[in-house]
Formats: sequence, C-alpha cells, structure tokens
Amino acid sequence: MQAPQDLDYGYVLSVDDSFENAVERLEAGLKSEGFGVLCKIDIQAKLNEKLGVEFPRYLILGACNPSLAHQALQHDIDLGLLLPCNAVVYEGAGKLFVGAVDAANMLAIVGNPVMEPMAREVNRRLRRAVDGVAAGAAK
Repeated sequence: MQAPQDLDYGYVLSVDDSFENAVERLEAGLKSEGFGVLCKIDIQAKLNEKLGVEFPRYLILGACNPSLAHQALQHDIDLGLLLPCNAVVYEGAGKLFVGAVDAANMLAIVGNPVMEPMAREVNRRLRRAVDGVAAGAAK
C-alpha cells in the first residue's frame, strides 16, 4: 500500500489487488461501517456508451449510512443535495486506487457547526472502509 492521498475532497489509496477484489472489499468494508451501496456507476461503460471513448475502469459507489443521513437531514433538509457519500475504485497510471469523499470538507460548505461531528464520524467510517481494502490486499 502506498501512502494515502489526502485530497481536499477525498481520501485515496493505491492498492495491490485486482479490480474485482477491491470492489468486493470496499463494499464489504462499507457494509461493516453501516453503509449501504445505493448505486454503482460504471464510468468506463457510460463514457464508452455515450461518447464512444475509451477510459480506464472506474466505478463509483454511492454509499449511505441511514442513521447518519437521517440525523443530518433533520438538521438541514437540503443536505440531500450532497448525498450519498461516494467511494471509488479506479485504474490509473498502471495502478489501482480506492477512495472516498471527505465528508467533513464537503459539509463545511453548509456552514452549520452541528454537522461537524457527524461529518467527522462519516469520515472515520469511510476511511476505515478504504483502509480495509488496502489491508486486505496486503495479505
């Protein structure tokens, strides 16, 4: 595993694993952290279908933790514009990457301090799910 990339908008790790295993491990990790995967978007297939272009494998998982989403929506009903939390598995530069959105930075635009503890908890859970993919690949 390579050192994580802490982006302003996400957390990404390079992993030594197959694409399929990484997706399976990420889904399992999200589930163990209380998230359900609401949707899967195959960017490679969509770009090929809609634009006829070739693109590396890239899968977006739209994940939601119902309990935390419910709490957040009770404080700001318009927060649905920022849901679900996205996680990704993609190929690039000959490597495989897994990552998740940085909920704390994303929710900072809301400007509601009540959201901060929830966003930190979402980040802890998402990062554990991503880290679990890397840890599983290292075995």
